[in-house]
Amino acid sequence: MSESKYYEIARELEKLIDVGHYPEGSKLPTHRELAKEYSTTAVTVAKAYKLLAEQGDIESFVGRGSFVKSKSHLKQAIHSQHVENEWNFSILQPCFSHHLDALYRQLGQCVREPFSPSLFGYIEDTGCLNHKECGMKWMQHYGLQVRSPEQVLLTNGAQHALSTLIELYSKPGDCIAVEALTYPGLTSIIKALGRRAIGVEMDELGMTPSSLDSICLSENPSLVIAVPSHQNPTAITMPLQRRKEIANIVQKHTVWLLEDDLYSFLNTDVIAPISNFVPEKSFYITSLSKAISPGMRCGFVKVPQSQVQRLSSYIRTMVWHISPITFEVSARLIQSGAAFKLAESQKMIATHRQALARDILDSEILSSQNSSYHIWLTLPDEWEAHEFSMTAKERGMMVSEGHFFHYDDKAINAVRLSLMAIPEEQHLIEGLHSLKRLLDQRRTS
Repeated sequence: MSESKYYEIARELEKLIDVGHYPEGSKLPTHRELAKEYSTTAVTVAKAYKLLAEQGDIESFVGRGSFVKSKSHLKQAIHSQHVENEWNFSILQPCFSHHLDALYRQLGQCVREPFSPSLFGYIEDTGCLNHKECGMKWMQHYGLQVRSPEQVLLTNGAQHALSTLIELYSKPGDCIAVEALTYPGLTSIIKALGRRAIGVEMDELGMTPSSLDSICLSENPSLVIAVPSHQNPTAITMPLQRRKEIANIVQKHTVWLLEDDLYSFLNTDVIAPISNFVPEKSFYITSLSKAISPGMRCGFVKVPQSQVQRLSSYIRTMVWHISPITFEVSARLIQSGAAFKLAESQKMIATHRQALARDILDSEILSSQNSSYHIWLTLPDEWEAHEFSMTAKERGMMVSEGHFFHYDDKAINAVRLSLMAIPEEQHLIEGLHSLKRLLDQRRTS
């Protein structure tokens, strides 16, 4: 028996766990049972189980056995690694292959020009004024009203902005109102910080004012968090009138609005953010991650004038300041206009890929905008979301199933499909046809 036999067994079990053969919480076979199945010894199986336990895949209890460990919803819903010959429909990101050359050229030009020596030291006021001015320019380009760059604070991406604001403007045990279907990164933050998410009902226009008003009256939330453009996961974009109605509810109650508007650059026409109508009760969050690169980690937050000092002090306490070198590169991309060109090229790619998806898949079960990065696909009655997700995975397709996006983990018979993470268009087309065959499998059987 080779020393690597236990490693081979561990990898095989890992695959079986991934495709749902051994679901979360299920008990694994005993050492003796598995040794017989793999024609090896119980000692070798014990080594395999030990390796899986160290990886966080299983947990073992004396006298009870070994069980599949519950994993992070975020990790299960989103698979970031690229695996050749697989189709990753799970992660929302720019289609890098179409603008990497342009981005490399821009980055090369940035670093060939000498940086100010001050960028290599500590920065006062949580960031350079020039970087805040560029953040203001980015926000204004997509419709936000900002009076002064001093109202713009810098963060390590939008996720950092959200966690900072939730931690500062609520306390453990507080209720936070979110869209009933929202992205798992947000609910992960809320749970990790000991807050309680409550879902606001949605319709075809997004978060409904009547449900938000009712929740504000009954639950007294500290914060309302909304994604008004190309909402994740439903792809809904709130029209202007609905945005005004949500602003009126926020104005009416003692609550802060966190407007997460990362996808505003995908809107066909500029739509005024909700924050324009409640400027002193809202924090507007955006970043370059979806338009240019998640790796740049450049987030911008427009802050009510009354809260600039408070939030600045908190950021300084937590991280002192955000990396000025990264923001210098971003600022030069914005100043030159290259950032807006890169964002526009991504919107064009998304529009083209949406058309491809609608041609191949059943458009009656799709929810999306013509320029969205993703699709919300309601499954036919013949399929259940978890079974569909696991079967797709067995065939090399990574999709994000519906329950991950419900604020309370409720089963939703839908999946989210990203159209941008697969670099090559022909490979994407093959993946969409494979999804179509899977969708139709039960209808024709």
